[in-house]
Amino acid sequence: MSRRGQIQMSDEEVRAFLNASKTITLTSIGPGGYPHPMPMWFGLDPDGSVRMTTFRASQKVKNLKRDPRVSLLAEAGEEYAQLIGVVLYGRAQVIDDLEAVTQTLISVTTRGGAPMEPAAREGMKKVVAKTAAKRVCILVSPERVVSWDHRKLGGTY
Repeated sequence: MSRRGQIQMSDEEVRAFLNASKTITLTSIGPGGYPHPMPMWFGLDPDGSVRMTTFRASQKVKNLKRDPRVSLLAEAGEEYAQLIGVVLYGRAQVIDDLEAVTQTLISVTTRGGAPMEPAAREGMKKVVAKTAAKRVCILVSPERVVSWDHRKLGGTY
């Protein structure tokens, strides 16, 4: 088996790693064709799609409206033997819908915590309402996934 095959993560490992990550780097295609990488808090849908929010007038939104192709990077590790990461390639949809933005903000903000009771969710809606009105949701459904987990090599290269 190739080194690439040895370090590739299974679908379950990719999902677990993404679930444990709070920040993902969204790279869109900026003006003049240069990459425009930005760190984003994100949420995961059951189908593996990634959701984020950003301000409606941001450079990211301008980039995505011009060209929806993106890559998303989540990574960790301080030493080569512990490098782990996932790159998702896909096309971003910009969703300008207040309810979608509100639900995304709530899920991203409370991610990793205990499930919210309905009353708490309603309270959270009020907390995010002001910022939600200025934002859009970015939805990326991965078309290709590349992953690596150097810990699988057991310190041998």
